[in-house]
Amino acid sequence: MPEFQTLPSRRSVSLLGIGCGIGAGALWGLVFLAPELAGMFRPLELTIGRYIAYGMMALIAIAPRLRRLGAKIGREGVIALVWLSLAGNTVYYFLLSAAVQMGGIAMTSLIIGFLPVAVTIVGSRDRDAVPLSRLVPSLLLCAGGGLCIGWQAVRQAMADHAFGQLIGMACATGALISWTAYAVGNARWLVRLPTISAQDWNMLIGVMTGAQALCLVPVALIMGVAHHSGADWMRFLLVSGGVALLASIAGNALWNRMSRLLPLTLVGQMIVFETLFALIYGFMWEARLPTVAEVGAFGLLVAGIASCLAAHRGHRGA
Repeated sequence: MPEFQTLPSRRSVSLLGIGCGIGAGALWGLVFLAPELAGMFRPLELTIGRYIAYGMMALIAIAPRLRRLGAKIGREGVIALVWLSLAGNTVYYFLLSAAVQMGGIAMTSLIIGFLPVAVTIVGSRDRDAVPLSRLVPSLLLCAGGGLCIGWQAVRQAMADHAFGQLIGMACATGALISWTAYAVGNARWLVRLPTISAQDWNMLIGVMTGAQALCLVPVALIMGVAHHSGADWMRFLLVSGGVALLASIAGNALWNRMSRLLPLTLVGQMIVFETLFALIYGFMWEARLPTVAEVGAFGLLVAGIASCLAAHRGHRGA
C-alpha cells in the first residue's frame, strides 16, 4: 500500500510559530538587563563584546559550509547581510544600551513597545495580508500598553529637566526605527531564500555582525578604555557571552523560524513578548512588584496579541 505523508495543519503551524515567538521574546528580554548588569562599561563596549562573541560562535558553527552558503545567497544576499546586521544588531544594540543606561528600562520599554505597531503597519502592505482596518484594535491596545509602561518615567524626566533621560528617549526612538527596518527586511529575505535554513541565515548574520564589531574596536580604543578591575572584566565577558548565546544565537534562531511560519502582520505582534519579558526581568532586578499602570500595560499588551490572533483566524492569506 502506498504511504501518505500527513502534512501539518495550519493551526499546528501557527501554534509552533507563536511558541517560537514567545521563546524569542523571553530570550531577547535579557538584553534589557545586560546594560544594568555591566553598567560600568559604555554602550559601545557592550556592543563590541556581545557581537564579537556572537560572531565567533557563529563562525565556528558555520565554517564548514560558509563558502557554499555564500554562493547560494549571491552578491545581493551579502549586501543584505551587511545592512541587516547593522540595523538589527550593531546599531540597534548600541542605541538600546545607551537608552537603558541614560533613560532606564521603563522608558526604553515604552519606546521599544511600539515595535509591534510599526512592523504590523508595514506588514499590512504585503500581498494577501490582513487588512489594516482589522488590526486597528490590536494596534491601539499595544500602543496603550506601551504608554502605560513608561508614561510615569517620561513625565518625571520632563519635570526634572533630565537631559540624559531625554537623550535616552532619542536613542530608544532610533533603536525602534532601526529594528523595524531589520524585522521587515529579515522576514522578506527569509522568504526570498527558501533553500537557506533559518539557523544558517542567523549564523551568516552573526559572522557579518562579528566583523562589524571588530571594526569598532579601534573606535573604542581611540575613545579610551576606562580602568576596570579583574572582576569587572570577568562580568563583562560573562554578560557578553551569555547575551550572545541566549539572545543572538538561540533567540534569533527562534525568531527566524517564526518569521517563516507566520505572516508579517502577526510577526510584528510577537515582538510584544520581548517587552513583557523585559519588564518581568526589570521587576526582578529591582526587587519590586509592578505598579497599577504596569499591570494595566500587561493586560493591554496581552489583549492586543489576542485581538491580532483573532483578526488572522480564518483569513485566507494568513
